[in-house]
Amino acid sequence: MSRRRALAGGAGVFGGALLGTRGAAAQSAPAVKGAPAAREWTAAHTQNGWPVVPEVAPIWVQGSGLAVSVLPGDVAAVLLHCVRRYCYRAGGRWHDGDLRGHTTDRAVAAEYESNHLSGTAIAIRPSCYPLGIGGGFFGHELAVIRDVLAECEGVVRWGGDLRPVKESHFQIDVPPGDPRLGAVAEKLRGLRVG
Repeated sequence: MSRRRALAGGAGVFGGALLGTRGAAAQSAPAVKGAPAAREWTAAHTQNGWPVVPEVAPIWVQGSGLAVSVLPGDVAAVLLHCVRRYCYRAGGRWHDGDLRGHTTDRAVAAEYESNHLSGTAIAIRPSCYPLGIGGGFFGHELAVIRDVLAECEGVVRWGGDLRPVKESHFQIDVPPGDPRLGAVAEKLRGLRVG
């Protein structure tokens, strides 16, 4: 056997072992103590008053290489602004599953998680900031989040301010037809263009 083949084979075994370990660690991670158990969301509207929708197409997040399924229009303008700002100011490296939006999975452990069913909520790095665990951000990262929330003028609520806490969660916090959503979306579109 040549040295090149031996090294290539060893690298493959090491890489496979590393991937297997990462997967096993993720699967065997203990449940967060005290986090509520999941239950099925049966209502036709989500916690924030928006209708449950069967499907939402993914939308690219400008400048990030990421896509997320959120309700198009004003909801997308506002939530994508949150993602862009997070990526640019507190981002780091991104992996599959680091950005989640609409889902058809009706299992929710907190009522506000139902907002994913309407395409009006996103989760940024949900495996890093799970339900029931707070204090996951450094001061400068919290400052970015607070700046983004201020720019959204009360239209977006962060899971770090909800109970139970879920620091990965951001949601539209006004019902359909609320004029504040359109006004904030228009302002944020202007910030991006101008």
